[in-house]
Amino acid sequence: MTGDEALIRETVLDYFDGWFDADPGRMERALHPELAKRSLEAEDTVDHIGAREMVEATAAGGGKRRATGERRTDIRIVDVHGLIASVVVDSSVYREYLHLVRTQDGWKIVNALWDWA
Repeated sequence: MTGDEALIRETVLDYFDGWFDADPGRMERALHPELAKRSLEAEDTVDHIGAREMVEATAAGGGKRRATGERRTDIRIVDVHGLIASVVVDSSVYREYLHLVRTQDGWKIVNALWDWA
């Protein structure tokens, strides 16, 4: 595993563990301020939330309510190219496709597309 891959993995774990542990600090650390998190809803509408809403939902315990007894977070780094990366995550609750960017503050999640596991 390269240094960038280790840092990407750490960012993804901040995102997932922060969510399930209701730790808004970890969540905020993982997200780019311009995060676009999307999912397909009923009647082909797309639900969209940003970084601020995601941190607030984390602080409110949204992830703790979704957590299952088995905490599984399988991370597959698909590609790293310069300042961008693509990651697929299978967790016990979600399947997510993440795009990350390397900023001056480290790797940050800028796009997330998710569905239920």
